[in-house]
Amino acid sequence: MADLFKKQAKKYSDNRPGYPGELFRFIASKTPKNDLAWDVGTGSGQAAVSLSKIYKNVIATDASEQQLKHAHELPNVQYKHTPATMSPADLARAVSSEPHAVDLVTVAQALHWFDLPAFYAQVNHVLRRPGGVFAAWCYTLPLVDPPVDSVFNRYYATSGPYWDAARRLVEEEYRTVAFPFGPVEEEEHTGPFEFTSEVEMRLDGFLDYMRSSSAYQTAKDQGVELLGEEVVAEFEAAWGGEGTKVVRFPVFLRIGRVVE
Repeated sequence: MADLFKKQAKKYSDNRPGYPGELFRFIASKTPKNDLAWDVGTGSGQAAVSLSKIYKNVIATDASEQQLKHAHELPNVQYKHTPATMSPADLARAVSSEPHAVDLVTVAQALHWFDLPAFYAQVNHVLRRPGGVFAAWCYTLPLVDPPVDSVFNRYYATSGPYWDAARRLVEEEYRTVAFPFGPVEEEEHTGPFEFTSEVEMRLDGFLDYMRSSSAYQTAKDQGVELLGEEVVAEFEAAWGGEGTKVVRFPVFLRIGRVVE
């Protein structure tokens, strides 16, 4: 998985959307303590930065060294490279010196890449008992306006063969992902809970967002340019100039507590 994002790490860091403050406030309201959070698959730290404003300490890990090179350094965030070859014991030590010491484990736009049984065993090992919370979210296709959305939907259909099969879980808004956790306080289910991330973009940034995807890179590696001149011209016509537009990304959160 890390190799899919290695070549476009800078584009990913610069052009991927952040996440709304409302999302993090909702998650934090469900954790009894705000001492330690572990952000898994942190990439260039988009979620870790927001968590650092709420939690005293954040451990942010990723299998991609290239992604971590573009992370925002903060005094209460420790970024750690955790290659796929790292043993579960070494990973646990990288997160905390003691078991059951983590208040919150988060995964932003990455859960679908994981070996879920092995990962969930790790989550249960580090989460505080009682009260430890696991939260994972994804965002789906961007929404701009009818002309741009029409061109984007045609582009996305063309990119279909180059997405990994795991992408299906994102298209299903994480509704079908295995989720062995119980509802958090004051909730009757584990989601998905819906939020929206809004980003102002120019067309060149929007195109770079598309170029940062794993499907685009996979196609390029196979000699296929998904954003050829004709497709870019369609986007230019639909965008209607060099101004900015508000791009909305629907965000879907699954959240739960450790089951005793």
